[in-house]
Amino acid sequence: MWTGIISIIITGIIHFIDAPDAFGESTYKSVLFTLNGIGALVAAVGIFRGASWGWLLGLLVAGGAIVGYIISRTVGLPGLEIDPEWLEPIGVVSLIAEGIFVALAAKALTKK
Repeated sequence: MWTGIISIIITGIIHFIDAPDAFGESTYKSVLFTLNGIGALVAAVGIFRGASWGWLLGLLVAGGAIVGYIISRTVGLPGLEIDPEWLEPIGVVSLIAEGIFVALAAKALTKK
């Protein structure tokens, strides 16, 4: 449980950190980053309280972030150029935290 909470909080914090910079690229991207951060914190609270919806919300947040990362670097997000930087440090840390969370959520949700 604690590893899941910590990994989803890391995901949210990273997106909160990147949200202001995203405004320079696109308002919708910054809004998505902010919503990711809020969703991650809400998911962490749900997981702490033992609610399966916390794991589901976290799975949506983390899984969505992974998909968004891949799309932004392959076909590009709507209205934005393709981001060529696959290995930027904060992105890699985020992917690791999200991957850990997705694996833990899959395990937690299949137990119930």
